[in-house]
Amino acid sequence: MENKKTSATKKKVIRTIKKVMGVLGTLLCSLVLVVIITGSVFVTAITVYVMNFAEATDDYVSLEEIELTYTSQILAPNPDYDGTNEQWQVYYTMSSAGDKMVWTEFDEISRYVIDAFVCPEDERFYDHDGVDFKRTFGAFVNIFIPIYDNMQGGSTITQQTIKVITGDDARDGVEGVSRKIREILRSINTENTYGKDDILEAYLNVIYLGRAEGCNYYGVQSASNFYFGKDVNDLTLAEAATIAAINKDPTYYNPYRNPENNKGRATYILDKMYENGAVSSDEYYQALADLETIQIVGDTKYSSDGEQLASQSAVSSYYVDATINQAIEELMQIYGIDYESASSRLYSGGYKIYTNVDLDMQSRLEQEYLDDSNFQSYEFKDDELLSSFICMDYDGRVLAVIGNRGEKTSSRVWNNATMATRSPGSTIKPLSVFAPAIEQDMVTWSTLLKDEPIDLAAAGSTEPNLFPNNYSEYGDDDPHWTHKYMTVEKMLETSTNTGAAQIVRMLTPTYCFNFLQGNLGFTSLVQRDDGGRSDVAYSPMTVGSLTKGMYLSELVSAYQIFGNGGTFHGHSFISKIADKDDKIVYEFDPYAVKAIGSDTAYVMNRMMLQVVEGKDGTGKAANLDTVEVIAKTGTSENWENLTFVACTPEYVSGIWVGYENPEAIDTSKYQSIPKIWKNVFGEIADEGQVKTFKGDSNVSHLKYCTKTGCIATADCKSTAMGYFKNSNTPDTCKECLVIDDDAVQQPGVEDNSDIYGN
Repeated sequence: MENKKTSATKKKVIRTIKKVMGVLGTLLCSLVLVVIITGSVFVTAITVYVMNFAEATDDYVSLEEIELTYTSQILAPNPDYDGTNEQWQVYYTMSSAGDKMVWTEFDEISRYVIDAFVCPEDERFYDHDGVDFKRTFGAFVNIFIPIYDNMQGGSTITQQTIKVITGDDARDGVEGVSRKIREILRSINTENTYGKDDILEAYLNVIYLGRAEGCNYYGVQSASNFYFGKDVNDLTLAEAATIAAINKDPTYYNPYRNPENNKGRATYILDKMYENGAVSSDEYYQALADLETIQIVGDTKYSSDGEQLASQSAVSSYYVDATINQAIEELMQIYGIDYESASSRLYSGGYKIYTNVDLDMQSRLEQEYLDDSNFQSYEFKDDELLSSFICMDYDGRVLAVIGNRGEKTSSRVWNNATMATRSPGSTIKPLSVFAPAIEQDMVTWSTLLKDEPIDLAAAGSTEPNLFPNNYSEYGDDDPHWTHKYMTVEKMLETSTNTGAAQIVRMLTPTYCFNFLQGNLGFTSLVQRDDGGRSDVAYSPMTVGSLTKGMYLSELVSAYQIFGNGGTFHGHSFISKIADKDDKIVYEFDPYAVKAIGSDTAYVMNRMMLQVVEGKDGTGKAANLDTVEVIAKTGTSENWENLTFVACTPEYVSGIWVGYENPEAIDTSKYQSIPKIWKNVFGEIADEGQVKTFKGDSNVSHLKYCTKTGCIATADCKSTAMGYFKNSNTPDTCKECLVIDDDAVQQPGVEDNSDIYGN
């Protein structure tokens, strides 16, 4: 009976268990189905989301159209260039808003640098297709369980490049997830479009590598320039690791501010490079040793072949200022844009501006302009007296420029050589008077002119208007007319104004004006302004009393014609400009304007030699020991401007002295303007390899009669030597005759041969 009860109970329990299991099975099956359905819905939703996202996401990031701010560089010729090393070296770097970036081609980046970034940042870079899913998963797990190397992240170099280029950097919430999906899709597509080297090139040029001395440094080239003062291709292994270390955290690992932090990260990078076989054992241990003594040099000038130059101040030189100003003007012309747009483009466009600067000459002149004794007597000091200087070659390539005396304390400041217009005084005479007259065969070296004024009184006037007075070193009001005859050469040598005025009357002021403007490119001349003032007049063309004045740079460039056979080339601080893709957008072409014939040029050359070597020359203080100097002095009215333009066989140069607001210069307290030129430039000029000017086969050195100006014969008792164009040689002297006021030969002239010439 009892057994029957027990059996019944067991059966009941079994039925209950089966019933429960059935329910549980049903529930479990239902749950599995729910999970499957939910998972399917989720996967479908995610798939649809990603597919929709993919459609809304750019296929890839264009590496050719990266919109970044690039550093522009001003380059100088390497004075040590020998055909086997770099021809150019960086003279100055310029960038917008303190950002510096210099784009560098992949094959110009050291392998050390490439591996120093790849090994720690993305060691499977050459194997994955844009996304390293193993590393991405590892980084995700590492958030919760720190079991992987905590010095590595989950993004590949391709992903990092895309993040920098697009600026798409959301990190949290839905936006963070969306950004990551976009990044993955773009990375895969970008890898399908570009090669690994292209991606690496972009990456190494756009990454942020720290801030120092008010500048942000982007890319390995600008970082190399700043931290080590050398080209990126010349970095040592330890230096490459130091720069790569910055990338992890540009503030914490900045070697300029936190060298110990950087050293720790750099050591890790060297470990990874060694672990991946990128460096040998010897290289690895040597680099570790080098890390202990590594030097951060800061902002320095450097040459493209790695040679470190003098420290680069934040203050640009006058040459750099002038180069920037010219570059802006050239970009305005090239692109048809205004000044502000051209300036912005220059500072942020990654241009390379190749200059004509002679670094040694520029540096030496900068030092000379710091020395007050070059300008004034030892017992007198006047900081307000200004001066400027410019030198170029005979093709118009500007070699050096100084905008003012004293230390330059700011960039892009006023430059008196290129920006100020001043009265040139008598330095205008060789250009506006003597050269055109000799070219037109109106006068020769020995033509005799009487030292007396011309009358500019209007027709019908009863009062004479006598012009001009002659120069006097005493600055008095006496006109200093001698009323004696002088040769044209002697008029130039002594800077006698009356003879120049008489020649302008022969040529006409209009002809002189057109010659200066049309043949020599002067831009500051005034045809007629609103106030009725005009440079088409006797005073402007004879003694340089111009409405606005002349730029020293234009005045000096015009003097090219007296040393190169009569050809005018203009002038330029810039040799060429290349954009960030190394396409040449501007190149200085020394255009040739045949201003005067080569015979005229050489006659003028020999006449101007007398200004320096003649016994009455106004420029004798500029005479050098070994090199010929031809020149002309200039003093404006009331001694407000002193100018001296001088040519040697290799250089054309000019100097100006005066005040910001024109006032009389007390010449008793200053050295003469030719002496100042010699003080600041004479040593450089005297080192020239070419000592004398080349002659001209169409010019003859002949003896002339000082009484008549004709070619002398054996019967002429007073003679001198002069230079004459073969096409316009004076007649042979038939007898020594007097010349009356109308320049008609008459007998009975007094012997004034001592003032005629030599």
